[in-house]
Amino acid sequence: MRSFPLANPDLAMFPCRRNCRGNPNCLVGIGEQAWLGEIDEDAFHNIEDPNAERRKKNAFVGLTNLGATCYVNTFLQMWFLNLELRQALYLCPNPLSGCFQADAFYYEPQSICEHLQYLFALLQSSRRRYIDPSGFVKALGLDTGQQQDAQEFSKLFMSLLEDTLSSQKNPEVRDIVQKQFCGEYAYVTVCNQCGRESKLISKFYELELNIQGHKQLSDCITEFLKEEKLEGDNRYFCETCQSKQNATRRIRLLSLPCTLNLQLMRFVFDRQTGHKKKLNTYIEFSDLLDMEPFTYELSAILIHRGVSAYSGHYIAHVKDPQTAEWYRFNDEEIEKMEGKKLQLGAEEDLEPSKSQARKPKGGKGVYRSRNAYMLVYRLQSRAKSLTTDIPAFLKELVERDNSKFEEWCAEMAEMRQQSVARGKVKHEEVKELYQKLPAKAGDPYDFVSLEWLQQWLDEAAAPKPVDNRPCLCPHGKLNPDKVPAIKRVSATVADYFYQRYGGGPRLTGHRTPSSSNHQMLQHKVLKGAKV
Repeated sequence: MRSFPLANPDLAMFPCRRNCRGNPNCLVGIGEQAWLGEIDEDAFHNIEDPNAERRKKNAFVGLTNLGATCYVNTFLQMWFLNLELRQALYLCPNPLSGCFQADAFYYEPQSICEHLQYLFALLQSSRRRYIDPSGFVKALGLDTGQQQDAQEFSKLFMSLLEDTLSSQKNPEVRDIVQKQFCGEYAYVTVCNQCGRESKLISKFYELELNIQGHKQLSDCITEFLKEEKLEGDNRYFCETCQSKQNATRRIRLLSLPCTLNLQLMRFVFDRQTGHKKKLNTYIEFSDLLDMEPFTYELSAILIHRGVSAYSGHYIAHVKDPQTAEWYRFNDEEIEKMEGKKLQLGAEEDLEPSKSQARKPKGGKGVYRSRNAYMLVYRLQSRAKSLTTDIPAFLKELVERDNSKFEEWCAEMAEMRQQSVARGKVKHEEVKELYQKLPAKAGDPYDFVSLEWLQQWLDEAAAPKPVDNRPCLCPHGKLNPDKVPAIKRVSATVADYFYQRYGGGPRLTGHRTPSSSNHQMLQHKVLKGAKV
């Protein structure tokens, strides 16, 4: 064993590989290694580059997930890329229309239409990488912590929007939901006895298609339109025959909308469990859909990731109608697909279904998914040349938000630069002082709390005043029992510490214990010192 007496600290100038806690002369391994080499500037701050929050050129803007609102975000992105709907909403009168700029300072959207106007304007021209839809979600009264039925939300919102716009004088605004999303079909019933045909006409905003037992979208549509026999207890009362008769009933499509929403009924009620379950079966669909006499092209797919009907995550694949390029919208993150083809691989492989069904192979322009719950088709060649001009009052609101964002970026950049500058000063300080830290033989010295020295060398912590109080005995001098908690340093460096950081009490050489206590301290140092 080798000891390091108090009178000869030069013997322990840095010979150790790790810190000797019982030796106050050992100054190795107290946190200095992080400062002695070259340090990257990023180590001097924990502030992310504010430009990482900036929207990239020609990129779309994301939407913040407020907890369990990913399903809302998918619909918002899909509706935003319906250019006719966006333009109609921009034409909707707003309290700010024709107002002075100062009035916009206190503006808060009130109606559903106003919230959509503002959201769409931000999605179109914001400089932020993503925006917060809290106002819109709050206006709808949605619980941000509870995931709602996405399919039910779509139907209810379309009905609400149509009702909200019904009082508008401009037919381009008033009738936009009808023109874009509304079709008509009739329940046609034919009496087998007399041949009388009766019709019950209904509007629809989407077709709900059963997928159980089917592999292709065309099969689902065929079942939706197939003839149903009304026999036995289910016979039809014919007004002509004035009696119950066998009959047939089927759905006949009377008119189709510009945007055809097809709900794939993946979430069904399970009678055995009394709860909903998700059908994780593959359904095949294609780029083009023949709905004679019209041809539709695929424009969006809404995806539910997960095997349960009560949990999971929603994303959307939407085609840009102006470039025909596909994008994956996943809350704040938006990814452009390579080429101009839809890619569903990542969504299909994320969580295997319980059945572990193998994905069948498809041809060109044919896709298969076990997670798609809504397919959106649009009439070919629509909206590709349509422009959506943001009204002046909305431009003012967006520019105001962009100015706030630029101010935030400037503040973050300044804070980041200041942190880097402080870090560089600290780096030079530590490199210089650490070499001078050991007290040479015969030179004045101080005892300093090991805990404080470690805090000083902690790159993540701001230096605090020196605190030696835990190392004192009741007489205000160094406690021999606290040898493992102290380090001996040069008085010159100690002068710098107290001048810059303050604190105390200062434990200079003359404040060490005297007589028997000094001998006890010397004994503890010798006993604790190791090679």
